[in-house]
Amino acid sequence: MIDPVIFSFKLFIWTITLRWYGVLVMFGAVVGAWIAEKEIRRRGENGEAIWDAMVWVLPLGIIGARLWYVVNNILGGGSSYINDPITMLYIWQGGLHFFGGLLFGAVALYFFLKKNGMDFWLFLDSIAPAILIGQALARPANFINQELYGQPTKLPWGIPIDAGHRLAQYADLSLFPVETTRFHPTFAYEMILNILLALLLLWISRQYVDKMKPGAIFSGWLICAGLARAFIEFFRPDQPQMGNSLVTYSMFVSLLMAIAGVVMLLVRYGKLQLAFAEGWEVAYQIKPIEKSPRVRARALAEDVVEEDFEEEVISEPVKKKTVVKAKAKPKAETAVDKKKIATKKSTAKPKTPKP
Repeated sequence: MIDPVIFSFKLFIWTITLRWYGVLVMFGAVVGAWIAEKEIRRRGENGEAIWDAMVWVLPLGIIGARLWYVVNNILGGGSSYINDPITMLYIWQGGLHFFGGLLFGAVALYFFLKKNGMDFWLFLDSIAPAILIGQALARPANFINQELYGQPTKLPWGIPIDAGHRLAQYADLSLFPVETTRFHPTFAYEMILNILLALLLLWISRQYVDKMKPGAIFSGWLICAGLARAFIEFFRPDQPQMGNSLVTYSMFVSLLMAIAGVVMLLVRYGKLQLAFAEGWEVAYQIKPIEKSPRVRARALAEDVVEEDFEEEVISEPVKKKTVVKAKAKPKAETAVDKKKIATKKSTAKPKTPKP
């Protein structure tokens, strides 16, 4: 297995540790933001705004993801965070829940866009595929931490899990030997599904540009992400269930996401009328891009140069072209011509000088 710690060193009284979990989560966030920037630009808005928004979205998203994970763990009967609350801060050991990050991140994004007068629907549609890809790129961290795996399986792609990372129901090594027992890599299932669904949403957004309405791609994301996560929950024995049912809390929220996405699509395309959706915009409200002073100065200088060049060209008189005809070169003299010329010279009468 891969060591979760990349490197560690001592700095005065502190120990600085770089872990794969943090690196991969940040890598997924940066790549997701880069894809979102491209999608925002394609829709005519200032894509650089996503990087300013990330200053607020990312920290609050991590806090929300951790809080949701802790609450979900307590609902499942876990007591480790109650007995030792300080461990709630140990996010480097793993334990971030997607739904919490989504909720807190969306709230932070909403207030950022509202403050800057930008269209919330445009950003949601641009970010939706990027969320799936960013989440997928961070999933290998679960493999390194040996977490979020499924039930035992005989399939050839099953993964081994050390005894120290086993769930309670698989801790009996006489029943589940470390050497031979393999588990479903549910994080890998979700990673593959996320990439495929992101590509599908990107393709739809380009294939049907004229039919797209604000919030349509985000609605599609709610449906795709919700159904995909509900499917993955069938392979997750670590998730707390609602009472004695087979439905987990995460599965329930995922199904609510899918239902909300269907309702939004129906409303967007006039198949369903709801009172709270009467004021929804029918087109993106794009804010003019404000150029920085340096960019404005450069653009102004370029305009001045172009105007001067045009005036100079227009004021220059047009000169007529003078066609110079080249004189024909004398033909080369042949041997016969030379003989004729010599004969004429010999027979010519000499001129008598005048007295």
